[in-house]
Amino acid sequence: MSSPHDFDFFFGNWDVAHRRRTDFLDPASGWEEFTAVSRCWSLFDGAANIDEVDCAGEGVKGLTLRLFDRETEQWSLNWSSSRSGKLFPPVYGRFGADGRGEFYGDDRHDGKAVRVRFVWSDISASTAHWEQAFSVDEGRTWLTNWSMRFTRRAAS
Repeated sequence: MSSPHDFDFFFGNWDVAHRRRTDFLDPASGWEEFTAVSRCWSLFDGAANIDEVDCAGEGVKGLTLRLFDRETEQWSLNWSSSRSGKLFPPVYGRFGADGRGEFYGDDRHDGKAVRVRFVWSDISASTAHWEQAFSVDEGRTWLTNWSMRFTRRAAS
C-alpha cells in the first residue's frame, strides 16, 4: 500500500549524475552525461513535496511537484523545466512492496504520442535512482531515455 510518506527518503540535498539520450525516441542515439544538484522538501505533512534540480552546466533548472491522492493512494508527479515554465502532463503511480515506484502517463514528444514511465529504484539512505522511458506502442515496448543517479550530499 502506498503512503503519504513514500518520498520521505528524498528530502534533503543531493548530487545528481544525469545520463540522457540525445534523441529520446531513437534507440541508436548517443548519450550525454552531466551533473546537477537537487534539493527536495516536504509539504502537507509529507503528502506533497517539491524538488528543484539545478543543472548549472546546462543552464536549466527543473522541478517536480509530487502530490499524494489519499483517495486513490496514488502519487501524481508533475514536472516542469525553467526553459518552458510549463507543467508537463503528470504521471501517476505508487511504490510496490519491493520499494520500487512506477508511474505512468501520456504525453507528446516531437509531435508523436508517447506513453511515459518513471521508475524510482535502488533507494537507500544515501542513494536513489530515477529513470524515464517512452513507449510509442502503448506500453508494449519501452525505450529508456534518461536516468539520474542521486547521491546524498554530506551535511554542512
